[in-house]
Amino acid sequence: MSSGGFHRVITRGTSSAGAGVLDDCGKRPDLYIESMSTGRKILLIVLLAAMVASLLWVRHVKRQTIRLQGAVITHDPDPRKELPIAGVQITAADGTTIIHAASDSSGAFTILLHRRLLRGRRVVLLHFRHPDYQPLDLTVEVSGNLTVAALSPVPRPAPVAENTPSHTIGNVVVRYSIKTNTEVNVGSTVRSFEVQNKGNIRCGDQPLCSPDGRWQATTGSITLDSGPNNEFRNARASCIAGPCPFTSINTSGLDHPGRNVVISATAWSDTATFLVEAEVVHPMVSDVVRNSYPVIFGNALNFTLPPAAEGVSIQAEADGQNIFFPLGPTLALSWANCNARSNPDQTRVYRCELKPGYRWLKAGT
Repeated sequence: MSSGGFHRVITRGTSSAGAGVLDDCGKRPDLYIESMSTGRKILLIVLLAAMVASLLWVRHVKRQTIRLQGAVITHDPDPRKELPIAGVQITAADGTTIIHAASDSSGAFTILLHRRLLRGRRVVLLHFRHPDYQPLDLTVEVSGNLTVAALSPVPRPAPVAENTPSHTIGNVVVRYSIKTNTEVNVGSTVRSFEVQNKGNIRCGDQPLCSPDGRWQATTGSITLDSGPNNEFRNARASCIAGPCPFTSINTSGLDHPGRNVVISATAWSDTATFLVEAEVVHPMVSDVVRNSYPVIFGNALNFTLPPAAEGVSIQAEADGQNIFFPLGPTLALSWANCNARSNPDQTRVYRCELKPGYRWLKAGT
């Protein structure tokens, strides 16, 4: 009994190691926690099993399929004129299923065949169709060899000869622009500042001391502003007067100079003077015009451009007159039909073929 009255302690169940203690809802907390932990373990095991099953299924599917890879090009005795053909419709049968594919901008295509449907066959028939080329049926092996299908263009009727002579195109130059970062030097800055201190004073409990901890030190700084849209370059600072051997300069602000530069210095002897200098530049983004010279095979000229090329145009002599022809996003030229494709590195490959009634001033290769 205590002065505050009687206190009763009520327990439920056995008290051995606390195993029989219940919470307010009549549940054992230790079993609840154990059940939660077990549930999470079961969930983790199920997820891992699902991942393993997925990986095994993917491997199984890969083993059950055969990948046929190939390319479609233009049939020509001159290898330089065997150009890739995009949009060719390709069909194949693996026994019961008709598989469709199409060539991309580089002429490449991929067909997946099911092993179980091939029933041991070692060859398969591929059908190549394009409105501008003659149909081609090609029997290929399913052993994984690379397939090259060469399509012959559909014969076109020769244009009717006219009394007027054909137009000439010559001295072709491709012009484009590239954005580059340039800097214009607009001046320089020279500033000095002092760090005032009294030498030979023991540091004691002072907040700032010399590197060896013996002498009282003082720090000072200066901030430089290069002005709107300007930046500092080649900023440097040095001690020019006073006991310079007993000073240090914090140059961390000079590592990445921008519009503002902050330089601080510390002196642990008498007052010292510091000098800060920097060049001021004005960064600009400008367009640099560059020229590219295409190569001509037969009636077509070919050239490539970097991914950042803009404002593509073709400068050429048309019937003796020097004219600029903007290529534009539609690749429209009055004297040629042009197309373009992208390489894996994002460079662009262009090909322009002369329209009827035009010829090169000097015959190409």
